[in-house]
Amino acid sequence: MNHLGDANLRTWTLRFMALLAADTKDQLAWLGERELETKDVVEELELLCRVSEGLTERGVFDPEDLHHLRAIGHRLGEIDAGCRVGLWHNALVADPAWDDIRSFARRFLLNRLGDWRQPLPRPVGPHTNDR
Repeated sequence: MNHLGDANLRTWTLRFMALLAADTKDQLAWLGERELETKDVVEELELLCRVSEGLTERGVFDPEDLHHLRAIGHRLGEIDAGCRVGLWHNALVADPAWDDIRSFARRFLLNRLGDWRQPLPRPVGPHTNDR
């Protein structure tokens, strides 16, 4: 890793993949009362897939990792606009695309870390404007 931000992007990717690879019940428990919009998750994941190209070029990920991330990006592209509306916890249960994405995330983690079962990232609390 030759760029200072690469380590942070690698960590972000691994944490996001751990969340995506988790069983649906664990994802729903992680979400808890959070009202996370599906479109926001898709946008964040699309960004992750785009930056993974550069990370692979710089040796942070290997070509096999990139293959799995591209598969996720491709599957995301197949989710129509109507399925991007609403809360992510509903989409996780109703849209089979998330099962496919879970499978690709698991393959990514198996390749990168040897096991797809990883600790879920710590949930981030709601943003406030309190100073």
